[in-house]
Amino acid sequence: MENKKEMTIPNVSAATDAEQSLSKCTDNSIVNQDTDFKGYEQSFEEMQREILRQLEPSYLKTVSMTTLYDTVFEVQTPLIDGLLQRGTYLFVGSPKVGKSFMMAQLAYHISTGTPLWEYKVRKATVLYFALEDDYPRLQKRLFQMFGAKETGNLYFATECKTVNGGLEEQIRGFMREHPDTGLIIIDTLKRVREAGGADYSYASDYDVVARLKALADSYKVSMLIVHHTRKQKSEDIFDMISGTNGLMGAADGAFVLSKDKRTSNNATLDVAGRDQQDMKIHLVRDSERLVWNFAKSETEMWKEPPEPLLEKIADTLFSESDRWEGTASELCERLAVDIKPNVLSLRLSINASRLFRDYGIRYQNSRTHDGRKVSLWKETEQTA
Repeated sequence: MENKKEMTIPNVSAATDAEQSLSKCTDNSIVNQDTDFKGYEQSFEEMQREILRQLEPSYLKTVSMTTLYDTVFEVQTPLIDGLLQRGTYLFVGSPKVGKSFMMAQLAYHISTGTPLWEYKVRKATVLYFALEDDYPRLQKRLFQMFGAKETGNLYFATECKTVNGGLEEQIRGFMREHPDTGLIIIDTLKRVREAGGADYSYASDYDVVARLKALADSYKVSMLIVHHTRKQKSEDIFDMISGTNGLMGAADGAFVLSKDKRTSNNATLDVAGRDQQDMKIHLVRDSERLVWNFAKSETEMWKEPPEPLLEKIADTLFSESDRWEGTASELCERLAVDIKPNVLSLRLSINASRLFRDYGIRYQNSRTHDGRKVSLWKETEQTA
């Protein structure tokens, strides 16, 4: 429809149009139509060729380094700053160590948006598959932990299908009804995988977590999969995860909750992951409320080093306006920075999430005949 409008010869109705020579108006219209049509035809042919190329058996989808550098990826903020990133994580511990209480605590804090220990939490709906509990037990546990302060953003299921038997469809159905979901907890892995002789093969372990991860990634949510440790001790606590290395290999990371003595209220939470700083957090369990309280961390909460460029953008461009557009070269001049335009664009692409998170500023770039066009505009972060 847009191309048809562009190819339509304009009506000569206004006085200023009538004053122009007919030959001039006609020539311009014919040239514009011919150029637009050729451009449309060429674009359509290129699209056809690309579709046919992708249908070939030998097709391999690749991304060039140039394209990768030009891409501004969607902002992905962690659910809990410094502790829980977007992705799929194993949450592991020995039986009755307090994993389900920790899951309830995480679920409650995220569904209400209240800080957990010293970490900032972003509010989101939570789906908790409490597959080793029933509703009366959940009711009693939640009241003991949080009292009468309920939340409507935390949903429980005590039964579900298996990974191969329809769990994915159940989760997709929930996501359609609750698109603001940020966390899915599966407690436990054993309850959602089929029993069989290949239960503990590397391929089977990898496949079950990889399928759950693919689902979580498709919705850009965090997923915690509760699992057990093995009895054998190991110098590396993550080697104590029951099963093969396929579980850890497919996941984005893992949490391991452990105690030196079963009767002790003191526990250690070890954290490791692809996008997660390795941490060791010491916790103390409240014997009355049964919540886990922060004692200390052996690793200081990681903070990104300062990026003066982002602060300069916020102060220089948005003191009087909520939007700025121009080329990368113009942006360098406006900011008075000694940076090459392509390097500036790359630094903004890499720091787009941080620019939005810390300053509420969105960033986009595109290639034009005049160079890279940069768009920056102010927007309030929606994820509290």
